[in-house]
Amino acid sequence: MYVEERMYTLQIGKAAEYFKNYEQFGLKVQLKHLPNLVGYYVTEVGALNMVIHLWAYDSLDQRDRCRAAMRADPAWRAYLAKTHPLMETQETRIMKCAPFFVERLKTMLAAVK
Repeated sequence: MYVEERMYTLQIGKAAEYFKNYEQFGLKVQLKHLPNLVGYYVTEVGALNMVIHLWAYDSLDQRDRCRAAMRADPAWRAYLAKTHPLMETQETRIMKCAPFFVERLKTMLAAVK
């Protein structure tokens, strides 16, 4: 399994607007296309104005298919038009689960569904 970590640095003072847009427009379309939301966070200590979210995939091929379908969705493009102006930077990291953690992650994800 793979976990994608997406990190956005927002403009100062724009977190409330970002979360409002995400909750109203982004979350629904992401959950429609992406299989496993692991977590969604905002920084409290350290580098501030950061939003971090984690998504789990069975394979990199699954990630590519899911993200392509989402990018083709007009609702996703409309959401991006609202959100991109609030962002300063974006960073993405894809991590492969340690062998001993794969089953634990699958169990955690199954408990949420």
